[in-house]
Amino acid sequence: MDERSRHDRTARLLEARLEALAVASDRVPRGARGLDREIVAATAATRHAVQLDILSSEEAGAIWSAVARRHPSAAWCRSSPLAA
Repeated sequence: MDERSRHDRTARLLEARLEALAVASDRVPRGARGLDREIVAATAATRHAVQLDILSSEEAGAIWSAVARRHPSAAWCRSSPLAA
């Protein structure tokens, strides 16, 4: 797989995972607290993609921001995992 394909695939997978988590956090009785492990995993995956230069920090932040805009009740995705 070439670099561009890896980048595009990673961006699509990250966005899909965040979307699924945002939808699930709206539906589960305990909200995002019921998905803590999955959210931590998505955060770690985002950081790793940036550290490996697959995504830039700006791209990763934009993906998280876009999901936060589409799912305003998913407060966990409002802050970028790269800010900490």
